[in-house]
Amino acid sequence: MNEILNLIGSYKIVPVIVINDSSDAVPLAESLNEAGLPVAEITFRTNAAKESIASISKKFPDMLLGAGTVLSIDQVKSAVGAGAKYIISPGLNPKVVEYCLNNNIPITPGVATPTEIERALELNLNVVKYFPAEALGGINYLKAVAAPFGDLKFIPTGGIDEKNITAYLKFPKVLACGGSWMVKNELISEKKFDVIINLSREAVKIAKECCSN
Repeated sequence: MNEILNLIGSYKIVPVIVINDSSDAVPLAESLNEAGLPVAEITFRTNAAKESIASISKKFPDMLLGAGTVLSIDQVKSAVGAGAKYIISPGLNPKVVEYCLNNNIPITPGVATPTEIERALELNLNVVKYFPAEALGGINYLKAVAAPFGDLKFIPTGGIDEKNITAYLKFPKVLACGGSWMVKNELISEKKFDVIINLSREAVKIAKECCSN
């Protein structure tokens, strides 16, 4: 498995972040680092994404910084050029995946069905995003759909929070979980970084307790 994905697996949680104002990027990254969670997926859902990635990458070069909601090769180039170390997409676009693989860029595309999982395996991927996790049927659906696919690992994302993450993390085929409850839009826009620190610390604690049992 890719080194970046291995490191993500060691933290077990990927904060999924939407930033509307790039001036919030560095304070947010500082909050995650202070909480012991130096991981961030900055989604390309706003015009501030590229600049936010660039700001965080410059200030925290060792942070596990990635770009999410990546839908095209142009967005991959933009994200990586700004400093993103990995790419996460909501679906499996073969052109995007192949571009990333050909350029040694770690990518985790989204899958929802056995057919999509088989396509991911054809592309020699060993980690995929299970999305939208809760809407698809949660951990029970994931266990059922993952059963035939050997050592393939999943990063469930979508509807995961402090109440249900433990069930996912206890499933051996889950590498990590994506979640936004500790970095909600309103917390960022209202600059409640102290709250983000506390919620992120709690998330780290949950992950450690879960994986130590």
